Amino acid sequence: MSLILTPNLPAPDDFYEKLINTHRGLSDEQSRDVNCKLVLLLANHIGDPSVLEQALAVAREGYETA
Repeated sequence: MSLILTPNLPAPDDFYEKLINTHRGLSDEQSRDVNCKLVLLLANHIGDPSVLEQALAVAREGYETA
């Protein structure tokens, strides 16, 4: 299985609104915690190590190490 990089959400604007609402009223630290939990929940749901490795690589693109 390969990482899907083309639009794949049936209602992306609705999802984005729900994502923003999830963070509404949280402190920066709480918001970071929610993002970490979300990443781990979705990674567990995906479960395929090769797809997760692809996602990590794509997310890291453009960032150089310090």
